Amino acid sequence: MAWKKSTLKKTYTEDSLYEYAVGALGRRMRTVAELKRLMRTRAGHQTDCDALVEAVTARLKEQRYLNDTNYASSYSTYRRDREKFGRMRVVQDLKTKGVHPDVINKAVGEIYNEVDERELARGFAERKRLKHPKDQKEAARIFRMMARAGFSTRVIVNLLRNWSVEEETLSALEQEREMAEQAPYADNEE
Repeated sequence: MAWKKSTLKKTYTEDSLYEYAVGALGRRMRTVAELKRLMRTRAGHQTDCDALVEAVTARLKEQRYLNDTNYASSYSTYRRDREKFGRMRVVQDLKTKGVHPDVINKAVGEIYNEVDERELARGFAERKRLKHPKDQKEAARIFRMMARAGFSTRVIVNLLRNWSVEEETLSALEQEREMAEQAPYADNEE
């Protein structure tokens, strides 16, 4: 006999939703947007869901358990120091997590302010054990990997130039990235 999933959903009070939120924050740091989404998933069937979520969020902010500025700073520091990601990657990740653009700009600006992007890119290449490319295909793979990691075209080209990649290949990769960056905007114009 198959087990039937109960159709009755738990009804949350402010205190029980608060306990759930504290548990979620205890497992890992989260942004305000992430935590609100989690709480809405739990209590979305209730008519007072939005009021509960806002009350719990305000309570967590008041108690300093929930702070997007601290989250953005910690996240940026971790991604820079441990994973060696570039500024653009960290900005994009924080946007995806629902952090406000002003908070992102301030936090990432402070964390990456005095970082030498070339040195960070070399650290990323070492971390990923990237070797000098043997052909155009390998050079393109490394270029795209470095671009996804958030490094500027200038820094990537400089690194590949130091690895003796042909100028023709580098200019083709630069053009490809320029076209990729312009492509999303071309769709909006129509």
